[in-house]
Amino acid sequence: MLDNSSKVAIYMQGHLFTENGKMGYGALRYMSNEIVAVIDSENSGQNTKDCLPINRSVPVVESLDSAIALGAEVLLLGIANSGGKIPNSWYLVIDNAISKGLSIINGLHDKLSLRYKNSLNKKQWIWDVRIPQFTPQIASGKALQTNNKRILCVGTDMASGKMTTSLELYAWAKKNNIKSSFIATGQIGITVTGKGIPLDAFKVDHACGAVEKMVLEESISDWVFIEGQGSLLHPGSTATLPLMRGSCATHLILCHRADLTNLRPPVEHIKIPHLNKVIELNESLSRACGVFSESKVVGISLNTNKLNLESAKKAVEYWESETNLPVTDVVRFGPEKLAKAIKNC
Repeated sequence: MLDNSSKVAIYMQGHLFTENGKMGYGALRYMSNEIVAVIDSENSGQNTKDCLPINRSVPVVESLDSAIALGAEVLLLGIANSGGKIPNSWYLVIDNAISKGLSIINGLHDKLSLRYKNSLNKKQWIWDVRIPQFTPQIASGKALQTNNKRILCVGTDMASGKMTTSLELYAWAKKNNIKSSFIATGQIGITVTGKGIPLDAFKVDHACGAVEKMVLEESISDWVFIEGQGSLLHPGSTATLPLMRGSCATHLILCHRADLTNLRPPVEHIKIPHLNKVIELNESLSRACGVFSESKVVGISLNTNKLNLESAKKAVEYWESETNLPVTDVVRFGPEKLAKAIKNC
């Protein structure tokens, strides 16, 4: 499997600047391996440090062969499309990568290890990140018995910054000598940290138990960050509730895209309520009339990526005034406001 010495190329064809490129963005921000290239023929010749809000210098190249010439040993599929199915057009690239000796990291639902099981040499491997590694017991609320802070990010929509917020807060906690853990629950978090649970690949009855198992394993940590998924507002999402139930979260961070008033397509007809209403909804469900921990939204992580600096500052000020909570963009302005809110609550 992936080790720290392996050199990685990220396949992002046509999605260097779209929201579907979030798998690639996560790897570029947080992966410890050397990333030698991003593959996107539409934007070849650019560099990620110059064209993305990511402080990592990686050349964008035209083809897989160009990435191999730069030393690529592993191809990471950096596009997270809706439904998690691999498009037929990708198989030409994957076939080429396999034939030239590269290993594959696949964060989508289709299992490449089955397709290519007879095509690999002894040094090659395929990591299908979304395959569950265990069958958990049914959750029983045991996380309530742990004496730590369990911090869950919840969102107004999909792709609102839940993983990024958790990882930035986790990095802050480690830097400040707080004994902390991060529990990855999606393909990006698992890929960049090397462990976790692919929550959306578990059967519904097992999802809460999978979260609970991971939280209990990290019970010696003072702060446990649970990567959030989905949104209670989204009609296609069922992920938030098992995260709440399995973790018995003590602290919630609300994540919101500052430029959006409605959910993203294909459900753009659904308006996002005022954030105070969203906070009330998440707190109420998380607490379940007091059955679970008295969890509280202690801050708001505002994704201002689509705003200029002045507009971003105004959005932060506006939501602080509206909610009386600390608000920040953890990438643009740092996570310290939210970390201090967790520490003091």
